[in-house]
Amino acid sequence: MDVPSNLVTDKARRDYQLVCQAREHDDQKAYASLMSMYREPLYSMLLKMTNNPTDADDLTMETFTKAFSSLNSYSPTNAFSTWLFSIASNHCIDFIRKKRMQTISINDMAGTSDGELYEYPLPSDMPSPEETMVSEERKVLLHELVAQIKPRYRRLIEMRYFQEMSYEEIASELNMPMGTVKVQLLRARNLLATMIKSRRDQI
Repeated sequence: MDVPSNLVTDKARRDYQLVCQAREHDDQKAYASLMSMYREPLYSMLLKMTNNPTDADDLTMETFTKAFSSLNSYSPTNAFSTWLFSIASNHCIDFIRKKRMQTISINDMAGTSDGELYEYPLPSDMPSPEETMVSEERKVLLHELVAQIKPRYRRLIEMRYFQEMSYEEIASELNMPMGTVKVQLLRARNLLATMIKSRRDQI
């Protein structure tokens, strides 16, 4: 395997070799190694950007999902770490922007035609009947799709998202290394995303 000459550090060369193993041979150990090396640095950066541990954790996993599903588009013009952190940063910025658009400050005020002030009405925390119905329909659809994927992936999705088990609990329950659990969950999420897109295209 020829490593591009512009990747001058040992770390960059190592990452490139792992990327090649992952995308050319679907090497699960290569995926797990990349996640193991970059999960904590990514999480730390995203935590600083969001100041929310839950959001940072979700965004970290979503970043790996995006990166691993787009490995074929990675070019060694830059180090893999640079490419990965760029994906994380852009994804987080989009997330923050959307979150701000959904939030209306209690201090937001506007003037009326007669010079009086009023506060914008805050959105209700309670879902409307329409929103409740849509939410239930999505749950039914998700269960239908999960039932169609391979049993090993279905079990992971059910444990993580239906039973809300932690990665540590899943690894212990299945007697599986943590890195393997995370990689296979990413693959399961990618499968579901593809199935959901296909279902939408058929509608």
